[in-house]
Amino acid sequence: MAPKDERVRDFLATRRAKITPDMAGIPKGSGARRVPGLRREEVAMLSGVSVDYYTRIEKGDLAGVSDEVLDALARALQLTEDESAYLYDLARTARRPSRARRQPKVAAAVPQQVQLLIDAMSATPVIALSRRLDVLSSNALGRALFDIAFTSPTRRSSSSPPNLASVVFLDPAAARFYDDLDDAAAACVRILRAQAGATPHDKQLIQLVGELSTRSTEFRSRWAAHDVGVHRAGRKTLHHQVGELILGFEELTLASSPSITLSAYIAEPASPTAERLQLLASWAATTAAAHP
Repeated sequence: MAPKDERVRDFLATRRAKITPDMAGIPKGSGARRVPGLRREEVAMLSGVSVDYYTRIEKGDLAGVSDEVLDALARALQLTEDESAYLYDLARTARRPSRARRQPKVAAAVPQQVQLLIDAMSATPVIALSRRLDVLSSNALGRALFDIAFTSPTRRSSSSPPNLASVVFLDPAAARFYDDLDDAAAACVRILRAQAGATPHDKQLIQLVGELSTRSTEFRSRWAAHDVGVHRAGRKTLHHQVGELILGFEELTLASSPSITLSAYIAEPASPTAERLQLLASWAATTAAAHP
């Protein structure tokens, strides 16, 4: 008997619960429904497979499931692009557990050329993130903007990189720094969940999730929801000593270092935020001069 993967079971069950009959174009019928979303037999019908086969899949057995069936499930459950990628990652692990999709080696440090690029973007706050949300590096303005991460008590040691998820869930100061802490928390969990699907044997990621689950009830609850996603662009409002900062952000992936993401934060020209960033840059320069 093929091994069952609880992640598959929980992911499919939570996605099924999110799709109502109306969303799927299925008549509700006259009887009362005992489930919040679709029934298993309805997902099976929409996917073009038997109820027994879908039930086996949802119980956690993806071994031998074809790409065509995965595509049909993704359509039936109206999965996003990121959720579909996560389902495929789970399937690859089930098919060849010892050869789960190989990701580029997770960088422990930023290459010198990448650091030079980051530093050259001096007017824009930039931080370099690993797939586990470790802050591997930054430019001076990025360091000043995310000073909370570098000085957080959640940081294990001065030699270990700060971790944004640890800051969000374990540092009380995060509630003052993030205008929308709920959104920041949801984003962190979605990113970590996606990475857990892509690299299920990443010991450091497993350790991070275990620590957050042990120390944060909110993280445990969000992790159990099996939400998946990747932040690529958007807007954030942050509260800093220079005042409120309303920033757009772009996530940049480097072809030469695909396991590193550069998060760049952009202010509207001639806006109060742009003026405050200039003030923050002056503060960062003064601090750097005092503590080279």
